[in-house]
Amino acid sequence: MSPVSVPSTVTAVQSSVKETPVASKHPLDPLTPDEITAASLAIRHYVAEKTEVKAVKFITLYLLPPPKKTVLAHLGIPTSPGAKAETPTPIIRQAESDFLDLTTGNSYNAILSYRDLKWQVDTFEKLPEALHAQISPEELIAAEEAVRKDPVVQKLAADVGVAPHQIVCDGWSIGYDERFPKQRRVQQALAYARFSEHDNLYAHPLDFVPVLDANSEEVIHIDFPPTYKKTPNGPTLSVSSTVPPALSNAEEALAHSGRERIHPPLAGQNFLPDLMAEDDKNFKLRDDIKPLHIVQPEGVSFKMNGHELEWQNWKMHISFTQREGIALSTITYNDHGEIRPIIYRLSLAEMVVPYGAPEYPHPRKFAFDSGEYGMGTMANELSLGCDCLGQIHYLPGAYVSNNGSAVIIKNVICIHEEDAGVLWKHTDYRPGGRSQTVRRRRLVVSMVCTLANYEYIWNYHFYQDGSIEFEIRLTGILNVYIADKDEMSPHGTIVAPGINAQYHQHLFSVRIDPMIDGLSNSVVESDIIPLPDAPTGSAANFGGNAFVSKETVLTSEAGRPFDWAKERRWKIINSARKHHASSKNVGYSIGMKGGATPMMARPDSWAAKRAAFVTNALWVCRDVEGTKGSRMWPAGKYVPQTRSEPEDSLGKWVEGKQNVENEDLLVYVTVGTTHIPRPEDWPVYVDSPVQGVFDTDFDTRSMPVEHLSVTLKPNSFFKANPSMDVPGTYDLKSVPAFSNRATNGDSESNGAHGCH
Repeated sequence: MSPVSVPSTVTAVQSSVKETPVASKHPLDPLTPDEITAASLAIRHYVAEKTEVKAVKFITLYLLPPPKKTVLAHLGIPTSPGAKAETPTPIIRQAESDFLDLTTGNSYNAILSYRDLKWQVDTFEKLPEALHAQISPEELIAAEEAVRKDPVVQKLAADVGVAPHQIVCDGWSIGYDERFPKQRRVQQALAYARFSEHDNLYAHPLDFVPVLDANSEEVIHIDFPPTYKKTPNGPTLSVSSTVPPALSNAEEALAHSGRERIHPPLAGQNFLPDLMAEDDKNFKLRDDIKPLHIVQPEGVSFKMNGHELEWQNWKMHISFTQREGIALSTITYNDHGEIRPIIYRLSLAEMVVPYGAPEYPHPRKFAFDSGEYGMGTMANELSLGCDCLGQIHYLPGAYVSNNGSAVIIKNVICIHEEDAGVLWKHTDYRPGGRSQTVRRRRLVVSMVCTLANYEYIWNYHFYQDGSIEFEIRLTGILNVYIADKDEMSPHGTIVAPGINAQYHQHLFSVRIDPMIDGLSNSVVESDIIPLPDAPTGSAANFGGNAFVSKETVLTSEAGRPFDWAKERRWKIINSARKHHASSKNVGYSIGMKGGATPMMARPDSWAAKRAAFVTNALWVCRDVEGTKGSRMWPAGKYVPQTRSEPEDSLGKWVEGKQNVENEDLLVYVTVGTTHIPRPEDWPVYVDSPVQGVFDTDFDTRSMPVEHLSVTLKPNSFFKANPSMDVPGTYDLKSVPAFSNRATNGDSESNGAHGCH
């Protein structure tokens, strides 16, 4: 078995079965390292005995979930209001795998079942030649080595003062490039120089972009982006057109760019403290920050049973997945003894990052970070005391390596509680009135993923008032390209001398598989509008202030745009149960106003054709379960190198116009942010709030973190505020910041009314 080259985010590699797999605790538990190694071995045996495949290269291997109703019956969760759970039936554990034949480049898919204490291949399918499974971490690592050893690349690097051992690159999907055959598995490599072991490579971008064959690991072409020249009429491109040039050798490609070679910037732009001190002898870390500890002297308030969690009336299953990173399933709420189902599965289904520079080859930079690479495979092993603070429980994750071994990330999912401000408060201001303050506690389920330069932090928040929030945070380092002397691009910001950070967007598709009090749900669209046909001064609206909420039930599969003028919003409801006072159907409202972001690329652009899910803020379709599970992936299952919208994707599903009223349905929510970089985003991007639900701000050596969130809030679901039974808080550990009353007066003594 060939050795496994793994990223620094990985804990260990397991190449053989240590214990014979036994029955899992929960039908949705992810495959264990033992199951991955056993299942990959079963595929190898099958391939050797029954096929002509010669050299297997594994890409994916993951749990194939049982049918939805089978899982709900197993867990005793009813599928309609007031009903009993269905009778459980036996569950056979299944797995699915995508892999390649290295000798031919062909792709294959297999489904396995665990029967008689061993994995057995049920189906074996050769995929159409244009389909490519996601790019594995090992392929990304191999891309750098292939580029570094290529003699043409070495010559090009040497011409601008870079030695072979200083060449580094980020492997990317090719995006969209018709110059290469569909069946060839290709990557583009964004090249940089690294002048010392841990030097920030993004500070030294190179002026060329190699393209390589991921299977043969050979460089097959090199592109040279043109530059912008200063003119009296503003920046002008060094070529007459942004049309891709024909494939050629490196010398001809450079000539086509219409510019000379550009030497990489040499100045250090580091983010590691010891290297920052080398860059700037006057640098020192702040020394006026005093410790801030998070303690729970009586322990945590949540309980874990394997991957199943219970906290403050919530119960859910938490799973590591190779593609989504975290998948939360079978989410229920204990409403005074009644177990009420809310969501069957919640996860990030896809995302795309389109860049805005039109000069070739930059237009092919629009990474589908989930579908092309996989959030789980890019996840970090988290560290106690920095990534996660307080009393933490971790869950592990594992995915398959190219040779069939299990790649293990030990502490990949972090679970903890945190204070989140005031839950609710009211003071009776009248003389002698009383007040009550209740602080908000929330449960956090989180993961951090590194996608080359960017970090994504995924936080699922659960609140005591029955609300759910999926928060997306962005940090890391900007993707940058070299800028020539005095070059000013109209499509980017020069964040440091010689470093151009191009404008780009981050667009996310959040998949909600609802089960609001059961599986028969509908989506209601609400527009907030002035009272129709009632002008100011009329009998119906004399003061001119009236407005109403106009509600429309979506009856057929569709994508729906956000409408800022109408304060458009949506809720998922169950018409079989109504609220006792409002008489409205029980439901959950979707909050995403702050993150509603239109794609800036044109509707017929390469990016929009491949990522049609971004054209609407919300999509509703029927859930259709087959032998390979439910409808899942909005941009298709096989994303790398697609050139149009796949048939098995969200935009195509809704063309069926199936009924979605009182049905088992899926809701996809599109949110995003447009990043116009600032010099303060360099060298790392920082987390700073902006407006509304969606906070946005950057800082780039490593960028400060940016926030985005989607909320799900009960709407006529509970009798009243479900958090009224949360006790008021009087924290005896809270003390005045300063003890010198002479300086501060009595301003820091406790208020007259206390906390309650």
